[in-house]
This record gives sequence, C-alpha cells and structure tokens, in this order.
Amino acid sequence: MDVAIIGAAGYTGVELCRLLSFHPQARITGLFEARFLGKLVSELYPHLRGQVDLPLRPFSLPEVTREAQAVFCALPHGKSLEIVPPLVEAGLKVIDLSADFRFADPKVYADWYQNHTAPGLLAQAVYGLPEIFREKIRPARLVANPGCYPTSILLPLIPLVRRGLVQADSIIANSLSGTSGAGRTPNPELLFSEVTGGLKAYSVGTHRHAPEIEAYLSCFSPAPARVLFVPHLMPIPRGILSTIYFQATRAIGDQEIHQLLQEDYREEPFVRVLPPGSLPNTRNVVGSNLIEIGIKHDPRTGKTVLVSALDNLVKGAAGQAVQNLNLLFGIPETTGLHLPVVFP
Repeated sequence: MDVAIIGAAGYTGVELCRLLSFHPQARITGLFEARFLGKLVSELYPHLRGQVDLPLRPFSLPEVTREAQAVFCALPHGKSLEIVPPLVEAGLKVIDLSADFRFADPKVYADWYQNHTAPGLLAQAVYGLPEIFREKIRPARLVANPGCYPTSILLPLIPLVRRGLVQADSIIANSLSGTSGAGRTPNPELLFSEVTGGLKAYSVGTHRHAPEIEAYLSCFSPAPARVLFVPHLMPIPRGILSTIYFQATRAIGDQEIHQLLQEDYREEPFVRVLPPGSLPNTRNVVGSNLIEIGIKHDPRTGKTVLVSALDNLVKGAAGQAVQNLNLLFGIPETTGLHLPVVFP
C-alpha cells in the first residue's frame, strides 16, 4: 500500500510516520506539510532517523494521486474541507483525522465548527470506529477517524446503550488527557511551567467532542443521548483516562456488565475488558493501540461507573487510522499494530 500523509509535521502526522515505518505492507511515498518545507521529518523528530527520512513537501494533488493509493489527512479542523474532496474525486482512499467529516448532519458541524463546504461528501463518509462500524468501513472511500475523547467514551458505552441499559440523558463523562492532545502549535498554557504540578478542567459543556459523542451514542439509543462532557488537562505527554457515570434502566451489577462487554469485545484485539475490581491506568496502554475498560457499579447511589484508558495519539488517532487503513485494503486488522506498551 503506497500512502501519503498530509499534515505530516504535527503530533498525529509524525505518529503515523512511526507506525507506518514498521508496517510490513505499507510504504510512505510522500509527506506533505505547509511548514518546514524541504526539511526531513527526521530532522524535526530525531527519533525517526533511519526509519523515515523523507522531506516535507507542499501539497500537490497531481503528486499525491501519482504516488499514493491512500491518504491520511492530519490537518486542523476546516482544512480538510479543501483537501479531501479532490482526493476522493481522484479515486484515492482517504482517512481524515479531523472532525470535518464525522457528522452526517452539516448543521451540527456548522453549530460547533464552521459552515460545511463539502456537504455532498458526508453521505459517503464512514465513522472510523472499527469495533463498531467495521463492515461499513471496509468498502468506504472516505473514513472519518474518531476523536480521541469520543473513542474513550463510545467503546465502553455502546454495548450497554444498544441493549437499552443506559438512561440516555444521565451520562456524565470526565476525561483527563495529556498535553499532546492539544497539538504542536505553540500555546503559553501548555508550557511546562504552566502545566506541571497542576490539573485543570477546560471547555466544560462546550467541548467540540460532546456532539460527536452524543451523535454516535444516539445511533444505538431509542432516545437521543445527552452527555455532560468535562475534559481535563493532565501534566503528562500522552494518554487519556475517562471516567463515565450513568444511571442504568434496571438493576445491574459488575458481573453482568463485564459479561456484556466481554460478549462484544472478546474477539477484539485492541479492547481489553478488565475483570471486576480492576481499573485502567494510562501507564498500561501508552504506546499501544489498546483501550482498557474497567467497571464499577455503586449500589449505594445506584450509579454505574465505567473507566477507560488509551493512548490519545495511537488508539485515539494514528493507530486507529492505521487500523482503518488495514480494513480498507482487506488485510488483517492488526497488521503493523502489534505495539508494545511503553512502561514505565
């Protein structure tokens, strides 16, 4: 598979470089980036020396279509609206890592981002959560890779929501993310001295991932899902820990929830459902394409708690994108993704 990466100098783009350099059936043929033109990506990211020593080039549709069969777009929200339509029209398989094609309704996108300038493509786009939408992804031309926070919340909840076990308006999700989730653009609030030793909530009730979470939970719920989503910034480079609270529609305990999640995910190579009494830790997943899910029902309050952990740059972005690439080309989904956890 000859692949190109557009937006190759950001954290997600360079993580794609790392993963694809070990992929036995993929070859990176072009790195396209508006910044740092002419520099080797390994000059900017020395850990790639000897693995990916390609130059960063300005985007050129003729060059991309000549060199690649598939394209990863790792661009800021809004930029993919310009780049993706001509790529799809040229017959390439496209995996977009922005939010630009995640919503079926262009009005939802407009409410939270900006006016959608390519609404005709939304019907073709498939939401790239492989464990849930695998069969729709395989024949797709355009895959909308999920957000990192939504992945950490949707995978634990969907098995229970589609069984009618979750009151759709009772869901609260508190998520804590490392600083790489904010991208590489310089920001004083992300300086080491501003972040280390502290922990803070941000965008409470206004984060753009909230409508994404609600949209895809609602696909499986008899009533529209409503989620109070509260993200937090952790003073670590990478990793997400999400704690999800909900009111069940009937009496339910840890063992039953564990059994239901196991039914759905027993054969899933990248979902690790922990036994009752065991809870996830980001240290057990960082560097890998895994998501861990833990369970705890609180009989005193009647609330059920799900906890998940994943690496925001791998299962939350680049790793999941490679998973989707494998599906698009009909090769084993785990190819190139047998990644060791980095511990400690």
